[in-house]
Amino acid sequence: MSETRKVVVDGVEFEVELEGEGTSWSATVEGQTFQIEIPDAAPVSKKKRSGGGKKKKSGTVSANIPGKVVTVEVNEGDEVVEGQVILILEAMKMQNEIQAPVSGTVVSVQCEEGQAIEANIPLVVIEPVAEPDSE
Repeated sequence: MSETRKVVVDGVEFEVELEGEGTSWSATVEGQTFQIEIPDAAPVSKKKRSGGGKKKKSGTVSANIPGKVVTVEVNEGDEVVEGQVILILEAMKMQNEIQAPVSGTVVSVQCEEGQAIEANIPLVVIEPVAEPDSE
């Protein structure tokens, strides 16, 4: 496991590459490697290091700014994959591709082409695919 961190030593900031596990680590600073022992350090949990696991995402798609719907690329009942473009929104004279936040089935399309929309109003609702519980 390797990661890069910024540390401050006596008021001077350094970029340090840390590699190791448990109480024994190596730290590389400006090309020089140092061995570090932290005798009373508790082992770092893998789950905490990875950001706490997967966060459940919402299937409700809304725009964070007002605009005009240029095209709607999906219909109710369509299967979508995460990252797929589901509609194009014109806002501030720019066309923005709005992508599906989750994979699943489109259960509701609450906008149509040419419609002016307000910010934070649901536009498309996707029922996420049930993922097997990995824990």
